[in-house]
Amino acid sequence: MNRLFTPSRHAYLRVVRASAWYDLVVTAGFATPWTYALLHDALSSLGDALGLGVFPALDPIQTLFANLMGSVVVVWALLRIVKPLPSHGLFDGVARTLFSMWLAYALADGATRILWLFLVVEVAFGVAQLVPWWRTQRANLVDGPVGPPAGHPLGAEGR
Repeated sequence: MNRLFTPSRHAYLRVVRASAWYDLVVTAGFATPWTYALLHDALSSLGDALGLGVFPALDPIQTLFANLMGSVVVVWALLRIVKPLPSHGLFDGVARTLFSMWLAYALADGATRILWLFLVVEVAFGVAQLVPWWRTQRANLVDGPVGPPAGHPLGAEGR
């Protein structure tokens, strides 16, 4: 396996932790009805000022789903900050792929273009967390499943 393209476990966990900090900062405002109302208005105003479009008016169902998403992502972010594991990067990369698909779907359906800012970050962190896993799987197909080298993100969890 080519070590040049395989990040060290420490470097990979820094990416996992950085994505968690991003999630915590960006989604904390979605976690409660009060903070979501403030964030909704701020993002809508920013979108309007930049000519990217505004958010639809707040309604109770939209607020509920924003709060559910915000609460889950905040807890997930805290886990990855406090005890990051290589598998957290894999699962977070998969989640970011799903989030990216839904952001792209909303953009294609005419949602405010301010979502592009979120989409770019989702894709970037998704790629940064999934590429090491993909490369390891690809190397195993070529070289045979000999296991990850010492210090690789796929190494034993919790060591």
